[in-house]
Amino acid sequence: MSIHAALDRAENTVATGSSGGLFPRIHDLGGEPLNTFFKTVAVAAIATMSFGFGTMAKAEGENLVYIYHSGDEDFWWNTIKNTLDQAEKELGINIDIRNPPNGDSAQMARIVEQAAAANYDGMIVTIGDYDALRDAITGAVDNGMPVITVNSGTQEQSESMGALMHIGQPEYEAGRLGGVRAKADGVTDFVCFNHQVGNIPLTDRCAGFAEGLGLDDLGDRMVDLGGDPVQAKNRAFAYLKANPDVSAILTLGPNGGDPTLQALEELGLAGEIYWASFELSDDMIGALKEGTLQWSIDQQQFFQGYLAANLLTNYIRYGVRIPHHINSGPGFLTKDNIGQVETLIGTFR
Repeated sequence: MSIHAALDRAENTVATGSSGGLFPRIHDLGGEPLNTFFKTVAVAAIATMSFGFGTMAKAEGENLVYIYHSGDEDFWWNTIKNTLDQAEKELGINIDIRNPPNGDSAQMARIVEQAAAANYDGMIVTIGDYDALRDAITGAVDNGMPVITVNSGTQEQSESMGALMHIGQPEYEAGRLGGVRAKADGVTDFVCFNHQVGNIPLTDRCAGFAEGLGLDDLGDRMVDLGGDPVQAKNRAFAYLKANPDVSAILTLGPNGGDPTLQALEELGLAGEIYWASFELSDDMIGALKEGTLQWSIDQQQFFQGYLAANLLTNYIRYGVRIPHHINSGPGFLTKDNIGQVETLIGTFR
């Protein structure tokens, strides 16, 4: 199949909705529809396949480092690790994965500085705390290391530090679109259960949701669940028991979603309160199918791992780059489309 034929097929799949309805024609912040995004992904994938039959013999076993901001307890990153393992196998590269065990931003900055001084060919890094990481990431770029930022942070922050591009979900906008959807379902107020207070992008999700509902601001609607699963369940349980008038809940990932589900079930409120979330776990998939969870926003972390490694490697090898940022989400998962991705949750989704 030619590259043009493959791109036409990819565009037709998105345009006709034959992908199963996972990705309606939502426009990204730059005004480009998602079929343009999928063309970008197709180019990267087809280029890799094409190089595999010819110039891939030039592979030099590049050494990359992937640095993320969360602590060791955050299992969400296991999917990212799986995608990086896939990239290693397909591209013949090596990727070291590092993070601050306790999620400390200052420690992450030191990890970035150490990586910049090491013998890596390129860096992929999250912007969990822009103020804490700005100097370290900028220093890596100034030292000649090609950098792609992913996941947390904004496109503007990425540009200000000199990174090649940013691959991630605009968190405030994702939250806002979620709030718009909830408002259409009749939701007028909510509480946001945050499992990682201090992580600015997670706060942005809550604040965006509030705007989407038409509220003046987030106010005191955010509740700190903490990162420990048992503690998170107990805090969710206590809050819901003390505030029986809660009509809607937003959770920000499985680290908060799973404990919230346990609390709802123990209180006999599963299905009685409107619950929406970001990301999914196996238990949350069950809740989605049963109607306890209304929907979940998928930021497609596959692209934040595999695609970032693919694009950075091809930049190092051939000097080619995508001249714009990539929004990996949001997409909405519901009980109507979950079957399409269910078997991949926890591995590549």
